[in-house]
This record gives sequence, C-alpha cells and structure tokens, in this order.
Amino acid sequence: MKILENLKPYDVFKYFEELSQIPRGSGNEKAVSDYLVNFGKELGLETIQDKALNVIIKKPATPGYENAPSVIIQGHMDMVCEKNKDTIHDFKKDPLKLRVEDDYIYATGTTLGADNGIALAYAMAILASKDLKHPAIEMLATTDEETGMSGVMAVKPENLSGSILLNIDSEEEGKLLVSCAGGVRTNVSLDIRWQNIKENEVPVEIVIRGLKGGHSGMEIDKERGNSNKLMGRILNDLLNHFKFNLVSINGGSKNNAIPRECDVVLALSKNNVNEVKEVIEKWNEILKNELAMHDSNVRVEFKELNEKIEKVFSDDTTFKTIKILHLIPNGVDTMSMAIKGLVQSSTNLGVVTTKDNTVEFDSATRSSIASLKDELVERTKNVAEILGAKFVANASYPEWQYNPDSEIREIFQKVYEDMTGEEPEIIAIHAGLECGLLGEKIKGLDMISFGPNIYDVHTPNEHLSISSTEHVWDLLVKVLATIK
Repeated sequence: MKILENLKPYDVFKYFEELSQIPRGSGNEKAVSDYLVNFGKELGLETIQDKALNVIIKKPATPGYENAPSVIIQGHMDMVCEKNKDTIHDFKKDPLKLRVEDDYIYATGTTLGADNGIALAYAMAILASKDLKHPAIEMLATTDEETGMSGVMAVKPENLSGSILLNIDSEEEGKLLVSCAGGVRTNVSLDIRWQNIKENEVPVEIVIRGLKGGHSGMEIDKERGNSNKLMGRILNDLLNHFKFNLVSINGGSKNNAIPRECDVVLALSKNNVNEVKEVIEKWNEILKNELAMHDSNVRVEFKELNEKIEKVFSDDTTFKTIKILHLIPNGVDTMSMAIKGLVQSSTNLGVVTTKDNTVEFDSATRSSIASLKDELVERTKNVAEILGAKFVANASYPEWQYNPDSEIREIFQKVYEDMTGEEPEIIAIHAGLECGLLGEKIKGLDMISFGPNIYDVHTPNEHLSISSTEHVWDLLVKVLATIK
C-alpha cells in the first residue's frame, strides 16, 4: 500500500515515496543513482551518470522558452542515517517506514531523508511533466553531500550549460537562502596502549541519553547538548577524584549531526563503585539544570556490568582520551556582526569511536569567513599535537558569498510576493551547501536555495510538512514559468 498516494502534489509525493524505498545513506548511493538513470532514460531524456555516481538529466525548454537561460535544479541523493537506539533498521538494505500524522510525514524510528529527497522529487516531477511551462532544465543529483561533498567536487562543468541554479536544500518555507558557510572535516586519532585489567577493578557503564541532537549547522545556535562533550566533562570530573581506566567510548554517528548519545565503559576499583554512582547522580542534576530550557530530557545512566573485561586503556591513554574530549573545540565560536542572529563560525564534535587500536574524534567545522574556519581547525590541531594524537583535515568546501546583483533572487521575491502578499525573508545560513563549489566550477552562476518546511533534520524525529511541500511546489512552478 502506498502511504503518500493521496497527497498533493501527486507526482512529487509519488517520487518521494519511491526514493524512500531505496537505501541511500552516504557512500551507499549506487542503487538510487541507477534508479535516477533509469528514470531519465524511460522519459527519453539525455541522462549522464559520472564516476562519482552523480546524475544529470536534461529536458528541453517548452515552446516559447527556447531562448530563456537554462536552469539547473539541484539536490543531493544521499541522506543522514540516524535511528533511535531501540529501532531495528538496516540502512543498507531496509526501506524507510513512512507514516503520516496530520500535516507531517515521518519515518518511524529513523531519519526521513527529506533532506534531500524532496529536492529530487520536485525535479523528477518537473522532468516528467507534460503541461508545465519552463526553460531548458538540467536536474543535477549529487552524491556524498552529507559526509564530504565529494560528489559535487567531481561534477564536470562541461556537462552542464545552465546559468541559473535552484538548490532545493533549505528547510524553511518563505526564506530564500543567498549565502552559506564553508566547512571542513577534521579527524583526531589517538593510538591506544592497552594493559591488563587490575584484579580489584570491575567494569561499569556510563551512558548519556535523551538529548535532542540536530543539524550541526542549522541547530548549533540552539545550545543543545552535545553528548560527546558532556561525557568529556563527566569523565574529566571523575578523573580528578578517582583512579580508573577506560575500556571504550563511542558517541554519535555523523560529524554533521549534533550527537544525542554517548556510551562509555570503564574499569574502576570495587571500592569506588558507589561513590562514582553518587557523582553520576549529581551530574544528572547539573545537566538537567544547565539544559533545562533547551534539552530538558537529558539523563546520565550508570550501571555495573557482569561481562568479563581483560584489556583496558593504559593510564596514559585514558588521560589523553579524556583531555582531548574535554578540550577539543565545540559549539558556536563567533557570531556575525553583519547579519543579526547568524552564526559565523562553529565546530561540532560529532563522532567519537573506539577502534581496535585508536580512539577517533571526528568534527565538522563551519564558517562564513575562511580565516575563522582555519583558526578553529588550528585549535583542534593544537589539542591533538599537545596530547600526542594524529590530526587530519579533509573534505574542505568553500563558502557561498552573497551576490547583490542576483536576477533569480529578484524573480523569486516578486513571484513570492505576488503569491502570498508578503515579502520573503532573504537569509544566510550557518550550514554547508553545494552552491559554493558549483559557483567555483561554473563562473557567473546565479544561485538561490529554498525548500519546504522540514523539522528536526538529521534526527529520527525529522518530519516534512505536506502543505508546505505543496506551497513550495507552486512557487517553483511559477518561477520556472517566469524565467524567459
């Protein structure tokens, strides 16, 4: 049974539901890329699939629009794969379980993938349409946007002829995005020295649960708790009062999502178990007080483990792991003085992972000013070097600077005002989009980003407004008809 078959616009939701049946986490885009290729070929349209699995589908202009500038409609095919701890779901093979509640579409227990499946659904509906008026259209569906933007980096500009870019990767109806931050991913890797557990030590587990999480660009200014950093504070406090050794630490799953959970196993003296438990109870009170207004469901849990542990981190590795966790930059660093309320630079410690012989700390750093991005990266590097860890920065992408002479912005503003009687809000955001990279590849590209209302992106509570999806579809259709 189709869950979305009675929703309007029909074609948009039909394609969105089809996309939801295809696993498409970052790095697992082959199936969805092939699906788009088949879609384009079945329509008899020129279709290109490159080595990075990006897909370009070209549709000629409708009568009367032959001399209009070509338009690129762009979105990414990968999605962030987050699920609740108790949700059984394999993102590599299981379809999303869609459900409709009032005006919203959810995926049960997992992220919805409206970021950015809705962009593809809009573009596919335009390509499949037989009665809409529009210039020549080039659908550009990229891969790996969420974890490094390697897809858009591999796009060959000679495969595109459009001079206008409509990026449908924003999440607030009525807001037209005209500038975004650049970013870079960093990895700090600490070698683990193992030692045997001491005879009087027992394993215990400390976990953080109940945090909201969210998009590390869109929600970084909301001061939501970062489970990895909160655990760093707790462990640092314990280290000041007790002797213990870490066994493992794992928190978060994507460096561009604010981590909601963190799990630590450590070994400590049997004589200290009750005292440590009391300290954890105090931390529950501390965090509930600190996060009362914006992440009030936070909780820290402590329990003794029955399992047998043989190896633990050495004293030195335990110390260095905790200090890196405590000191590594995280959160908002600077605010823009040019645009009120805009975060200028930030870092999100999104993932901490214990591997066989290393502890890995993965962060996403963003800034609308390149030098401030570099400064945050340098701070992270300094923490790594001081504590004897390795440091790597990669997947850097440029910021998208505001264009005061944008014609497509003026068209969107006029069409939106004619439709609603209200002026759209022109904004810049503290999140990375592919516009900056495409603007570097295609000189003079006139760009704008927009989209329907999507809430709690990058979390299992992600949901898409049905009515907003229809409003934005109407806006898109009328804009395309206006471009001549």
